[in-house]
Amino acid sequence: MLRKPLLLAARSATCRKIVERTPVTRAMVKRFVAGSTLEEALPAVGELTRDRHVTLDFLGEDTTDAVQAAATVTAYQDLLAALGEAGLGDRAEVSVKLSAVGQFLDRDGEKIALENARQIAEAARAVGTTVTLDMEDHTTVDSTLGILRELRQDFPFVGAVLQAYLHRTEADCRDLSGAGSRVRLCKGAYDEPESVAFRDKAEVDKAYVRALRVLMEGEGYPMVASHDPRMVAIAGELAAASGRGADDYEYQMLYGIRDAEQVRLAAEGKRMRVYVPYGTEWYGYYMRRLAERPANMLFFARSLLTHS
Repeated sequence: MLRKPLLLAARSATCRKIVERTPVTRAMVKRFVAGSTLEEALPAVGELTRDRHVTLDFLGEDTTDAVQAAATVTAYQDLLAALGEAGLGDRAEVSVKLSAVGQFLDRDGEKIALENARQIAEAARAVGTTVTLDMEDHTTVDSTLGILRELRQDFPFVGAVLQAYLHRTEADCRDLSGAGSRVRLCKGAYDEPESVAFRDKAEVDKAYVRALRVLMEGEGYPMVASHDPRMVAIAGELAAASGRGADDYEYQMLYGIRDAEQVRLAAEGKRMRVYVPYGTEWYGYYMRRLAERPANMLFFARSLLTHS
């Protein structure tokens, strides 16, 4: 019931001001966000990489200012340099939203986003790690996949995210299942219309399994982004049926969610990667996490009532 209003609130400047000014919010955000600065986030990364892998997201999206887009590139370059200095190139990669590096700029947005993403990919290559392009709402898919194709000509390690609830995703998985490709498959976190996406949970689950089967049977590297125990189990079965070993695919979960399950999978020898966001632009990310699970929404509502 609250999912749609929360997703709408995620893009509301007015709601953002209200939430950011609520004293209890900062403490709650720590559940999902590793810190406001790189210095605050690195200890969490060091702890996680003892038994897991991570992908770091410098939070920000919908950038309409070229200076801010350039600042985001610098932040990623600093992040990657820090990972290299810490010797974490083989344990930590980065995730990038193209809208944060200029995709929505009024003039030459895609061209600017591509060039900015190239700079991030170059910095990643220098420290021996990889980059994954996050996917946003359905209006950005063609643009994002177009930029991905351009990037992979020089940086074949760059990966993409596909969202199973979109009707097109099974076909996109086929297109991206070739040798060398890296695809993170998630269910999807935006409020999409029925014309482009499945909205019933059972239909989304079926679409996820169909898309995941395509990736597992392909030649690329599937990244299974799900907290759903059933999807985790099915992924293991599909991997085994496709003859994949533990190093031929990975599980991914969000920082602050199902930590015990993350530890369990890692202890079983599975490759487990944690999506670790940090930065001051946490609002949109945080609201989508609340919208994804009723338990998160109830936790938020109780905290607001308790501290109001």
